[in-house]
Parts: sequence; C-alpha cells; structure tokens
Amino acid sequence: MADMIDANVGLIFGTDTGNTEEVGEKISASLAAHGVVVEMLNVTDTSPEEIEGFDFLIMGIPTWDFGGIQEDWEEFEEQILATKLAGKTVALYGLGDQLGYGFYFLDAVGWLNERVLKAGAQVIGHWPTQGYDFDESLALNEARTHFVGLGIDEDQQFELTDERVEGWVNQIIAEYASANAA
Repeated sequence: MADMIDANVGLIFGTDTGNTEEVGEKISASLAAHGVVVEMLNVTDTSPEEIEGFDFLIMGIPTWDFGGIQEDWEEFEEQILATKLAGKTVALYGLGDQLGYGFYFLDAVGWLNERVLKAGAQVIGHWPTQGYDFDESLALNEARTHFVGLGIDEDQQFELTDERVEGWVNQIIAEYASANAA
C-alpha cells in the first residue's frame, strides 16, 4: 500500500486576498502532523514540469463573484491542460461565499476539476454538501451529494474551517492509500 508519508506532495494555490493560501497552510500543517511533508507553490511560481514532479497534488482555487476564476489560475489554464497528470492523484479545495454568491458557490473548483481530469488525473477528496446553504454549484459530483473537493466559506462559516480541513485531510490520506495500493 502506498503511503502519503512517502509521496512527493505539492500544494498549488492561486490567491488574491491570501485566504486560499492561508487554508493551504492549514492543510499543510494538518498533513505535517501526520508526517507528510508538503511543498506549497503559488500557481504563478510554477510550471507544468514542476507539477509533473509531484506524486500527489493538492490544488486550491477561490471562486470570485459570479463564478469567476481566480486570475492566476485562468492564466495557467493552457499549462494545466499541457501538464501530464496521467497516473497522478489530485485533491482539490476551494473557497467561496455561499450566501453572497449562492448560485455560483465553488464554481472555480468545478472548472479546475474539469481541467485536471482532461489532463489525466485521478481526483480524490470529494466532500459532502451537508452543512452548506447554497443554491447551485458547478463543483458538484454527478449525484449532487458531494463537492469534487473541499469547500471552504471564510465569509459565512469561518468557524468551521479548521474542523473541515482536519476531516478532509484524514479523508484524503485514506483515499490516497486506497488509490495507490499496490
């Protein structure tokens, strides 16, 4: 069984306000408590070749306003599609405001999910929609019971962020081991 502790783990994020980076730091700290070393990189400071060097990728993206894609990720779109992610395991997390933009909650996570799947990745870390109050999202799985990644709302539910991060980290550690079992 492949253990995440032995994996080369990269956390790639894009941010304008710093919130997506802060949540990435919480994810990294939680993984470190499990003995997993994570290299954090801003999407503006990376390349497809660097991304391809990781065994496991965590990618973080905020959704802006009415479903907008964070600018750095949008500029990196062609490079995502050119990145060889076949055989790679990826987990996604995103930030959004479920009250202010409830019809577009976490849409950027859905956008990123489509692109990493096209590049050949296997996505783990789907997160249940229970406990959220939104109208619509492009980040829902086909059954509409889970987001395709961890959903964080620092605007309306900031008090739940740490608990959600901890739960999700435990989940992706187990899913990574299952997905990469020998």
